[in-house]
Amino acid sequence: MSLRFAPSARSSVGVEWELMLADRSSGELVGRGPEIVDALAERTADERYTVTGELLTNTIEVTSGVGSSVAEALDDITAAVDVVREHADPLGIALLSAGSHPFAQWFDQAVTDKTRYHSLIERTQWWGRNMMIWGVHVHVGVEDVAKVMPILGALTTYLPHFQALSASSPFWAGESTGYASNRALVFQQLPTAGLPWPLKTWSGFEEYVDDMVRAGVMADETEARWDIRPAPKWGTIELRVCDGMSTAAELSAIAALAQTLVESFSRDVDAGIPLPVLPPWYVRENKWRAARYGLDAQVIVDAAGGQRPVAEHLRETLDRLAPVAADLGCAREFAGVGDIVRRGASYARQIAVADAAGGDLRAVVAHLIGEFAEGPSLPGERARA
Repeated sequence: MSLRFAPSARSSVGVEWELMLADRSSGELVGRGPEIVDALAERTADERYTVTGELLTNTIEVTSGVGSSVAEALDDITAAVDVVREHADPLGIALLSAGSHPFAQWFDQAVTDKTRYHSLIERTQWWGRNMMIWGVHVHVGVEDVAKVMPILGALTTYLPHFQALSASSPFWAGESTGYASNRALVFQQLPTAGLPWPLKTWSGFEEYVDDMVRAGVMADETEARWDIRPAPKWGTIELRVCDGMSTAAELSAIAALAQTLVESFSRDVDAGIPLPVLPPWYVRENKWRAARYGLDAQVIVDAAGGQRPVAEHLRETLDRLAPVAADLGCAREFAGVGDIVRRGASYARQIAVADAAGGDLRAVVAHLIGEFAEGPSLPGERARA
């Protein structure tokens, strides 16, 4: 099977953000996504951004156009969120984002009425119905198809860093899971989801897709739901490992880290510098550690098994890649990665709110609604402001 990788501008960037719809008073999820998408269809038809539905009716996804910079992509996202909020506010619907809703139950949620979603649920059954998960996808343009799989492989060495920074699903169906990102372990239960196969060339990816389509596992390459995957239609590498980011500022930081890493690896390929590679068993262990411990994880950083605290390794990465971020025009957003490390990721803030509220997870939902609107905070900070 021959797969065309579309032309794209080098290190261009696009962002997808999945948002929950919740009753402003109770914090319960509300299944009014299709209604809102339909109401906004004409108004948004000619915009750079899109507002679309997702698997569950309690979700809306906002997607940027192709940006030459993170700021340009986030401008699109902000415009899309503003339009959705303008329609949702009079309905008493609040917006929030995290990897999971702290107390919602799967059996209370409705599936969006589309054939592909019904087919997914029919095949995956209980696990599919349990996909109460929200995430962020970042696309970064790659100008040469020969670079795609080597850069994708190198990005897997930073997969735990993205997982730790974005981890925002410590609660599941009213229970504390003990994981920073429970979403990471739930999502990989779907067929073809989880870690990418360690394929070194584009022809290797084509062979994988050909095998899976021929065996009836997938309809096409879009059903390879890897944590990091090629997106041939857009000419990008798509980073899908992240939990839903709770704030736009943190979303922009993740996007800047993705764009900067891809550009850095692309420069290394141009210069003939070998890209970093980890054995797949280390990549798998790193994913689990980041899902379990978040920014407190110790991650394996080289093929010899050397280990470092992920937060420390992130700080070193920020220092090393700051000039690349400056070249890309995303230095301010890139510096936001350090802000997440210093303040703590969303999972830690949610746990702190729950502890301060005596375990009341409705307080956590209220906190997430507030963060989405106003930016990250710890218990009591917003009240003092």
